[in-house]
Amino acid sequence: MHPLLLLLSIVGPTCAWLPLEDWGSGNVTASVGDSGQCTCNVFLPDITFPADRVEHMQTSFSELTLEVELEINKLVSYKEQLVILLGQLSNLTLRVEILESGPDKYIKLEFELLRIELREFEALVTQLKTSLNSSSPAFDNLYAEIRNMSRTVDQLESYDQSNLEVIRIEFAKLQKKLENCRDEQDDFSNAEIGSCEHRGILRLSKPVISQFNAHLSTSYRYGGWGKDSNPLPGSESMYWYSGFSDTLVRTITLYSDYYKLVMRQAFKTVDLYARYDYRGRGNNYIVRGNTLYYQYNNPFSMAKYNFTSSTATYRAIPEATTRFSYRYSDYQNLDFAAEENGLWVTYATEESQGRLIIGKIDEGSFALQETWETSIFKPSVGNVFMVCGVLYATRSVNVHTEEIFYTYDTNTGQEKYVNIQFEKFQDFYSYLDYNPTDQKLYMYNDGYYVSYNIKFKTA
Repeated sequence: MHPLLLLLSIVGPTCAWLPLEDWGSGNVTASVGDSGQCTCNVFLPDITFPADRVEHMQTSFSELTLEVELEINKLVSYKEQLVILLGQLSNLTLRVEILESGPDKYIKLEFELLRIELREFEALVTQLKTSLNSSSPAFDNLYAEIRNMSRTVDQLESYDQSNLEVIRIEFAKLQKKLENCRDEQDDFSNAEIGSCEHRGILRLSKPVISQFNAHLSTSYRYGGWGKDSNPLPGSESMYWYSGFSDTLVRTITLYSDYYKLVMRQAFKTVDLYARYDYRGRGNNYIVRGNTLYYQYNNPFSMAKYNFTSSTATYRAIPEATTRFSYRYSDYQNLDFAAEENGLWVTYATEESQGRLIIGKIDEGSFALQETWETSIFKPSVGNVFMVCGVLYATRSVNVHTEEIFYTYDTNTGQEKYVNIQFEKFQDFYSYLDYNPTDQKLYMYNDGYYVSYNIKFKTA
């Protein structure tokens, strides 16, 4: 920019009093007026500091900084919405794939529900694209996938119309299956909740598949889920879930009821590594009295983490060893269980040469109250659980079948081999535990939430 110039006029009787060369030939002009006076025009640089302009610049900079921060916050918000959208879209894609697999997998109502959800997805993508003022390939791919899914739904509905009679027949079969399932459910509700007036387990129901894991990922093979075995007032309907791609236990997610669990709408996620390193190891934890009981990672010990106070207490079992785990998963060295009579832990020692030991825990002192040594070798066992003071051990029969093959009654000290087979959803499962509040077995089966109803022998 050119410097600002100041016009200075000097009027005098003559122009000879100051030589022009001293002013600089480019900055001075002279003229003679009508009355003989001399007028000199001098252009001098404006060297006054422009403080007002600097202040204006600082104000503008502050305003621009604020606007940039607001836009950054918007981007963060839209990114979070986009992550949620992608997760929901993955779930929706899975549902469409199920629809494509055959007429027995859907009913007509699904089509309109899918259309509604697809329209909602399209509206959300449009909103995000407009807000971000972006035409990136990510949005184009989302649009393309939504359009493809819409066409697939239309094709499937057309297929539905041309094969309506087949679908009616299949739907009738489905209704029959549901009626049988209801009858089976009634058949299993034979024991009073909280009572041990029975002679043990007679059989298990078929597996009830509730949902895929909350991470929507097949890599989350390790984990567990279920209900609080001794809930606080107001938490009777609460469910919990924990899933990982390895055997470390980092977080526990809580849901207010079963619907929220299935819809993945958690009300709290407990981070065991947020304030202190309270992480655990293995898939052998339970929730009881709003407290997580689990195997502490370091030092190796049994631990309890209170969800209200966010503090952990741990207690070592000196004889317990980390050398023996269950067949399906590593690091299940201290396995917790809860039933009608209280809290238990199972483990193995070097002295027992890997044979399973049952320990009754005094909940007040969080210490072992009494122990029983069994004759079964822990690494040959798939998992164990406790019901009314009786330990039940499982093992694999084949890819689709599991078997309760051994029991140990701590009330009498008697053990015996049994043959109670039940169906597995998939071969690998990392978690199996009984809950006395609803008399169900909860299994985490290769990423899926699975449960079983129990039929007890009558007294």
